Amino acid sequence: MTLEERIEYSKTSIFKAVFPNTTNHYDTLFGGTAMHLMDEVAFITATRFSRQIMVTVSSDRIDFKKPIPAGTIVELIGKVKHVGNTSLKVNVEIYIEQMYAEGRELAVHGDFTFVAIDENKKPIQVIK
Repeated sequence: MTLEERIEYSKTSIFKAVFPNTTNHYDTLFGGTAMHLMDEVAFITATRFSRQIMVTVSSDRIDFKKPIPAGTIVELIGKVKHVGNTSLKVNVEIYIEQMYAEGRELAVHGDFTFVAIDENKKPIQVIK
């Protein structure tokens, strides 16, 4: 399988409903909850790509473009953006969909960097 095929194959998409227990006093999704969901999708994407033990080492520039209201559906999409020697970068986007209307819009996006580690928690080569 080529690198491009592996990147496409590892693309991860998860849908969630935004319920009131995940929102703040403005009735929008907590930023920390959005980041938690993004890191989870990024982890799954990195693991699906490499099939190795992967750990988050950084998150880069998470941009909140639109608030995510309670009562909406969100789709989180993770895609490998760059593959290095021991690390890879995953871009995650969150799209908002109204439950009872067509259309969607980008709300949040950011990048997460992961490192492949061995059983001793030492960095190892990412399998390409």
